[in-house]
Amino acid sequence: MGLIYANEEDKNNGWTLSFDFLKKIQKRAEEIDEIEKTPSLEQIESVLLAYENSKEREGGLKVKKIHPDAVLPKYAQQGDSGFDLVAVEDVIIELGETKLIKTGLAFDIPEGFEIQVRPRSGITLKTKLRVQLGTVDAGYKGEVGVIVDNDYYDPCDDGEITYKAAGIDEEPIGDDYYPYGTYLIRKGDRIAQGILAPVVRTEFEEVDKLSDSDRGSNGYGSTGVQ
Repeated sequence: MGLIYANEEDKNNGWTLSFDFLKKIQKRAEEIDEIEKTPSLEQIESVLLAYENSKEREGGLKVKKIHPDAVLPKYAQQGDSGFDLVAVEDVIIELGETKLIKTGLAFDIPEGFEIQVRPRSGITLKTKLRVQLGTVDAGYKGEVGVIVDNDYYDPCDDGEITYKAAGIDEEPIGDDYYPYGTYLIRKGDRIAQGILAPVVRTEFEEVDKLSDSDRGSNGYGSTGVQ
């Protein structure tokens, strides 16, 4: 069974399921659960097909531009989990610095979901820039930023010789000179990716004893490396 899109525009933009759709699936799953603990594949498909043919579908995630030059998020490839988060301004990050990279975007995240901010693999592999994992809660309506560390360190470099900053492709850019290992994140750079994900909440109960398991309290490499 193929992916189901909220509408043709969502299909072109890469959004696959509307939130209204997810709520309908959850409600129908609860109805099925009252009848049968384990719904069959046929039952699940019937829910999906019924919704696909309905006229009640709505659009995807609502986004507001805080900055006029902000780039609306999109998926680079069909089937990608993460959508691009793009820098809205130039930012210099020298050795050992941590900077907040603005995206110029705010999101209207529905209750029960979050946006996870994650690194892009190419930047992590090819540079010393480290995008910190982040969570954008449903209740937050402000601008989304990306926290980036410059993890470059050279004990032999005294900083007396300066160089042009490197871009996220490691190529020298700009006209100014900085200590070696300085990066320039340019306006328009795809600096991170966002993941729209459901959130599971729970209640907490204090107990005197936890249930037993084979592992118990063993951790921190207790199983070895091979």
